[in-house]
Amino acid sequence: MRYFVTGATGFIGGRVARMLVAAGHQVVAIARHPAAATDLSNLGVQVVAGDVTDRESLREPMTGVDGVYHIAGWYRIGVKDKSQAARINVDGTRNVLEIMRELGIPRGVYTSTLAVNSDTHGRVVDETYRYTGPFLSEYDRTKWVAHYQVAEPMIEAGLPLVIVMPGVVYGPGDTSSLRTTFLQYLERKLPVVPQRTAFCWATVEDTARGHLLAMEKGKVGESYMICGEPHTLVEALDLTETVTGIPRPASAPPFVFKAMSRFMSVAEKGISVPEQFSAENLRVIAGVTYLGSNAKARRELGFAPRPLEEGLPEMLYHEMGLLGLEPKKR
Repeated sequence: MRYFVTGATGFIGGRVARMLVAAGHQVVAIARHPAAATDLSNLGVQVVAGDVTDRESLREPMTGVDGVYHIAGWYRIGVKDKSQAARINVDGTRNVLEIMRELGIPRGVYTSTLAVNSDTHGRVVDETYRYTGPFLSEYDRTKWVAHYQVAEPMIEAGLPLVIVMPGVVYGPGDTSSLRTTFLQYLERKLPVVPQRTAFCWATVEDTARGHLLAMEKGKVGESYMICGEPHTLVEALDLTETVTGIPRPASAPPFVFKAMSRFMSVAEKGISVPEQFSAENLRVIAGVTYLGSNAKARRELGFAPRPLEEGLPEMLYHEMGLLGLEPKKR
């Protein structure tokens, strides 16, 4: 089979491209700067110049493929310049899916996120749940628009698309704010941890595998939460302490972070603020829960993510090796 992949130079997309090649498939991927994607080219991926925000750059590489994985997305939290969010997450998704429709490509998988549901207030929701706002971040908002105002209407009009909804994804190669949190912890620079903040954690390998399962077994028109099991950030760092021997920082109730967010929303109008201390980032982590059930994905796709107790130590060993730190135990 021949597949087209967006976001193949990124965290999840790169794993998907590698898994497809390992399974014997041909892979075509786009990159704004193909010369910088030699790692993919060396694996046998055909890398061509293209950008999801440039509609016509997609037509030639998508022509003749058997399936599309649209994984590319803008995911920055806490940055001042959010101008690319809608262009990539909304317009880029529309461009990819419209070309898919025009070329008559028989199957596609679109990567949404549990974040379209925003804070579930401790409730573990399933694919029938629908949140309508307001949103905690521009990432949440633009991914919601792409999911419900672009992808779903096109599915209803006949596009053969399956939607996957990852939760928090971790592992080697991560460049998100989650990795920043763990690096700060490992360097003993993380001052405090929010209480009650919780995510559904899955390794990048399991998440990528969920994409392949969705292409193979997913029902057209359906959404699948390809997330791991729920854990609070405090629980994750408690586990991290057992691996590293580094004490977990003290935790603080959500109102502390909400108060800090209100203060920073004023302060950042006049001064430059690091992303992790921005009003938006503090608001996103202030006791919120991004929780979803993977029961449907387990039942219909055979999705079986590893528990946090297995996956997190692998990531920690990797990061500690980069920092020259020795783990407490293996």
